[in-house]
Amino acid sequence: MEYIRVNKKNLNDEHICCAISNNNDVQVKSKKEWLSDRFDDGLVFLKSTERGKCFIEYIPAENAWNPIKADGYTYIDCLWVSGSFKGHGYSNDLLNECIKDSKEKGKKGLCILSSEKKKPFLADPKYLKYKGFKVCDEAENGIQLWYLPFDEGADKPQFKDCAKKPRITEQGYVLYYTNQCPFNGKYVPIVEKTAKDNGIPFKAIRITSKEDAQNAPTPVTTYALFYNGEYVTNEQMNDTKFLKLAGK
Repeated sequence: MEYIRVNKKNLNDEHICCAISNNNDVQVKSKKEWLSDRFDDGLVFLKSTERGKCFIEYIPAENAWNPIKADGYTYIDCLWVSGSFKGHGYSNDLLNECIKDSKEKGKKGLCILSSEKKKPFLADPKYLKYKGFKVCDEAENGIQLWYLPFDEGADKPQFKDCAKKPRITEQGYVLYYTNQCPFNGKYVPIVEKTAKDNGIPFKAIRITSKEDAQNAPTPVTTYALFYNGEYVTNEQMNDTKFLKLAGK
């Protein structure tokens, strides 16, 4: 399969979202705006020539939108291969290109978020283990930081203290999110309206800067839902899922 590196010059012409083809869709617009602002920070978005079926997105860990300490590493935002394209080695192609690029840039290794058992929107731990990744830190909510060092003597990446115990003081449902995930552009407003219509206390906090993301009270900043101060899930909600979660 052929791959394309998306940049500022070709961003408007390339299909970059997992399941959305319309460039005028709010989800696509929000994601492309987020990407455009990150390219200057060293973000790489490598995708297959197939429309949004396979891609990897990674960035120098110092510029990652996550509360981690991983200087000198590459942080993988997302490695995605859709259903019918799985099992053909495309994940390996993309990961190998990330490894090659990172080594050429003198990086210490790679790091990525996952968990002991597969969680929605996080990397598959079985695949990471197969590729030689190891767990280097874990938050109290079960979110793990995995790493693949290029030198076994390299320092291990860590979560910042603010992310190790994901709790907040606010009551009701509180959602922290970014526009890194395109689906948030559509579904966060839907959940906001659903909560309002059903009298459910809900507050959405969109993280809009690297500094805020790196000091967030959660390892996952793309989507982190809390209830009465306790972490609930990183799985994106639609109206039906949210009402079920809230017992409505």
